Amino acid sequence: MSLALHRNGKAFLADLPKISPRAKGQHAMSKYYFVGSGIASLAGAVFLIRDGGVAGKDIVLFEESDKLGGAFDAHGDAEHGYFMSGSRMFEAFYLCTFDLLASIPSISNPAISVKEETDQANAKWPWHNKVRLVDRDGHIPDFHKMGFAERDRIDLVKIIAEPESLLNGKRITDCFGPHFFETNFWMEWCTLFAFERWHSAIEFKRYLQRFIHHFSTIDTQEDIYRSLYNQYDSFIVPLVGWLKDREVEFRPSVRVDDLRFASGDDAITVTGLEITHGGARESIPVDPADLVFVTNGSMTADKTFGSMTKAAPFDRSGKSGAWKLWETLAEGRPQFGNPAAFNQVIAESSWISYTVTVSDPLFFTLMEKFSGQPAGAGGLITFKDSNWLITISIYHQPFFPEQPESVFVWWGYGLFHDRPGDYVRKPMADCTGAEILEEVLGHLHFAEADTAAIMAASNCIPCTMPYITSQFMVRTGDDRPKVIPEGSTNLAFMGQFAEQPDDVVFTVEYSVRCAMTAVYTLLKLDKTPPPVHKGLHSPQVIVDAIRTMHR
Repeated sequence: MSLALHRNGKAFLADLPKISPRAKGQHAMSKYYFVGSGIASLAGAVFLIRDGGVAGKDIVLFEESDKLGGAFDAHGDAEHGYFMSGSRMFEAFYLCTFDLLASIPSISNPAISVKEETDQANAKWPWHNKVRLVDRDGHIPDFHKMGFAERDRIDLVKIIAEPESLLNGKRITDCFGPHFFETNFWMEWCTLFAFERWHSAIEFKRYLQRFIHHFSTIDTQEDIYRSLYNQYDSFIVPLVGWLKDREVEFRPSVRVDDLRFASGDDAITVTGLEITHGGARESIPVDPADLVFVTNGSMTADKTFGSMTKAAPFDRSGKSGAWKLWETLAEGRPQFGNPAAFNQVIAESSWISYTVTVSDPLFFTLMEKFSGQPAGAGGLITFKDSNWLITISIYHQPFFPEQPESVFVWWGYGLFHDRPGDYVRKPMADCTGAEILEEVLGHLHFAEADTAAIMAASNCIPCTMPYITSQFMVRTGDDRPKVIPEGSTNLAFMGQFAEQPDDVVFTVEYSVRCAMTAVYTLLKLDKTPPPVHKGLHSPQVIVDAIRTMHR
């Protein structure tokens, strides 16, 4: 990617956000270290350069694995099958994220930004679900009707209004009666955001407040965005390319084991990094003027992939460096949070996804007929009575940039992996890709010959993730460290396990907001992130939400 990008004869970069003159050159002698290469670190590096005037050659990103991008991990090919752990919801009020993406040229068309590319994709393929829920007989129920009882409405209003401090240590089930979990609202909300009923009431409350503007469209999923291609190719590839063009150093296969701190006063100042590379330990000195940004914990740590003939095994070894580093740092330092609140009950923080590569258009043809709309025009489809609580997502094609025209890709997940299937009488966790696909097709009730043809043309690759909803685990207000811990002079935490009031975890926006907050604060820039969108301040949104509750 070259700096010499043009649009209508004018330099494209002239249209991008400018570096603040006050910040330019202020930090020429410092180094900037990022632990992890996920979206928080990539965004942080961009903000250092774009807003802080930092030279790219002074920035280093350490990554434990051999791949960049963290939870953004879409890879593969048509012959061996495409695979990824997950897909992320986007919407218009991801203000920090789109501020970032507006600065990065698109790979598909370098004359426009990634934000513009995403806007164009969503104008071309807007979501409007005609099928959101499917029952056990393969029929489409009235998924527009929420199904609330009066008690459910009262409980919803109460949790939205209740102070977070009163929800410390509470589960969602502590705040609602059994009927609430039978409503279409819960089914549509929990499968869009991946909530389980045993998850944190605090996080559920935050989601209700943050996304209340989606109450009225929770059934049709209008105004939810997708990228042009999968999110790795659409977002991570151009971000990494932009940073490499500016000489940012990426060090894959390097594990950060510990940080050294200055002693003798109350300030928190990192003085060194302890790393492992190729089996050898190394110490990297850190000057007090250097900055260190740590992504603590990982929701996709220890993930495994299977195949059509092999289940994706559960990795319960706890070997992830992201978790071990946080545990090491938090030992004896309560201001660094409590990782045990999030990573100790894998049974409650795990689920299984699967990516299906198809060499025959039959499945897409049948799904378009079933849903009454072309691929990519609808959002998630959930089989609400399935023992695994299966959800599928049919993308517009191609989903990968180099994907052949004759190949199609779709994705799905099951939230209850420990229960036997309805058609394959085994827990999802024990199933091969072929068995998972057989279970999904069973719920669609296609003709036997069509089902056999789809099975023969498909490559289903399952993915097991022990910590995928660990950020939703029951917690107190002190279990996540602040982005800038009290007394820190050069250390910031970022990602899903750093605390930011009001915003919601399990979103790209949360990670990018962390990065923006960390960079602006530690560089002492006269800038702040855009405020978190508060739909509760809009009378029209409130009216629409109340109407939805009475559907």
